[in-house]
Amino acid sequence: MAKKPSKANKKQQSGGTPATVALTAAGVAYTVHAYEHDPAHPSYGEEAAEAMGVSPERVFKTLVADVDGTLTVAVVPVAGRLDLKALAAAAGGKRAEMADPALAERTTGYVRGGISPLGQRKRLATVLDASASAHPTICVSAGRRGLEVELSPTDLADLTSATLAPIARP
Repeated sequence: MAKKPSKANKKQQSGGTPATVALTAAGVAYTVHAYEHDPAHPSYGEEAAEAMGVSPERVFKTLVADVDGTLTVAVVPVAGRLDLKALAAAAGGKRAEMADPALAERTTGYVRGGISPLGQRKRLATVLDASASAHPTICVSAGRRGLEVELSPTDLADLTSATLAPIARP
């Protein structure tokens, strides 16, 4: 696991996104991975996995859904897809649909393709796919396109108060 850099070093390395600031403030060990974002790539998550040389099962995308009128964050591997019925059940709701992208951006404070489950403008209920616990570390967006953070799934779940549930499908 990575060393915990000083707050000044961490801010300088990461650009000081709200996600990395939140991680640093929490004292959580994490590693920043930066890569050149290609706007023509068809998938932000797959691009991140390829650029970092990390298995797509360990790179997780952050999706914002509407569960019975409540915005909810779903964190699933880029190798899979979000199962909206499973998300609704895990969040204690009946129906889920993807949130309007503009609303997701306004609510989280991040742009599409760079939404992080950490450091959001408005803290949303979060569901982390149970497959995350099979890995010692996973990667999630650090708050902008071309920037990922690697951390333990336990730390991510703790910091976001996430529910762990099987919400992804192949």
